[in-house]
Amino acid sequence: MAVSRAGFGKVMVHDRIVITGVGLTAPNGNSLSEYRESLLAGRSGVVNYETRYMGPVLAGVCNFDELRYQKRRDVRRGTRAGSISVYCANEAIQDSGLDWASLDRSRVGVYLGITEHGNVETENEIYEISKFDYDTRVWSHHHNPRTVANNPAGEVTLNLGITGPHLTLGAACAAGNAGLIQAVQMLRLGEVDQAIAGGVSESIHTFGIFASFAAQGALATHEDPTVACRPFDAARNGIVVAEGGGICVLERLQDALRRNARIYGEIVGHAMNSDARDFVLPDSTRQAECVRLALQRAGLTPADIDIVSSHATATEQGDIEEAAALRSVFSDSPGTCINNTKSFIGHAMGAAGALELLGNIPSFEDGVVHATINCDEIDPRCELSGLVRNEPRAVGSVNCILNNSFGMLGINSVVIVRKFTG
Repeated sequence: MAVSRAGFGKVMVHDRIVITGVGLTAPNGNSLSEYRESLLAGRSGVVNYETRYMGPVLAGVCNFDELRYQKRRDVRRGTRAGSISVYCANEAIQDSGLDWASLDRSRVGVYLGITEHGNVETENEIYEISKFDYDTRVWSHHHNPRTVANNPAGEVTLNLGITGPHLTLGAACAAGNAGLIQAVQMLRLGEVDQAIAGGVSESIHTFGIFASFAAQGALATHEDPTVACRPFDAARNGIVVAEGGGICVLERLQDALRRNARIYGEIVGHAMNSDARDFVLPDSTRQAECVRLALQRAGLTPADIDIVSSHATATEQGDIEEAAALRSVFSDSPGTCINNTKSFIGHAMGAAGALELLGNIPSFEDGVVHATINCDEIDPRCELSGLVRNEPRAVGSVNCILNNSFGMLGINSVVIVRKFTG
């Protein structure tokens, strides 16, 4: 049996990749059900937060049980990104129903996207040795394994006894999608039989990221933290930095069917490209090209997409460019809804793409599109006819979700998930 997909040629049934498990921690929920409830209720996870040298800022802060799957010594030795990864990976595996005890773990791969890694640990060590006249003998011997780029995925393999390949993929704020795309490719190549994939972020624990956004004039401020993140709104004034993680178990369809697994959805299209334009300024033309390529590979038209999960970060130019890209692709698709999840939780950097996709996945079951909150007066340059603002919208049937995720240095990623119907 073969399914024809434009761009991929013939995709055999055993090459169809499905999501069978979900684990997450977000600033407004520590499970998919809790997270979804918050999104439909308009519940923000942004709070006042203190960071070193800068004092009070706003941030999306997670509150999960670090010790559910780790011992205290593991938490002390490892990293915040590692703890987030371990928590989400274990939750995803439990949710998947895999017989983990008897699974061949040499055939399991771990693919996690991240925006940056090592800043938190390096800042902490420099701060500590500053108390001792910068005596490097105080420097932790754990620093190197904490800061190597593969750390978050590596911590998952240590925790779960996985002996298959692991990668932490640096893809700026396109990284959550990039982790999923890498997993799809490795499953199709036969490199692994199960993949633990998604994205994670520990960004709020480095003062440097706050200071850099502040220096750019791109750090959000507001007297009420819950309304600070305002994508597409005329009064938006910048990014709210967040931490979090969204991790899925991915399998080939035939393997999921063989064990009668619950299937959340099928990944039917994906694309990545580069702007090749600027360090930070996005390019709507390249973003639109990325969306069109993902649609082509999925064998879908814009009108087939029920929900576009936008990347919009509440920066002026970023929102304008993405809105232009979306108008160019979906202008003739009046039934396509557009929403934004950052308005609830802030920008979870490497975890953003994965968390934003997962927040929309339950729409396959409940037929509701969660809103973009805090969008009271839309910036005319960001006008989007399908934008769902401030209140969720019941649409009855959702079959295809397209997830945008873009990042610095002009990296763009798109993932399309379709409701599984057989």
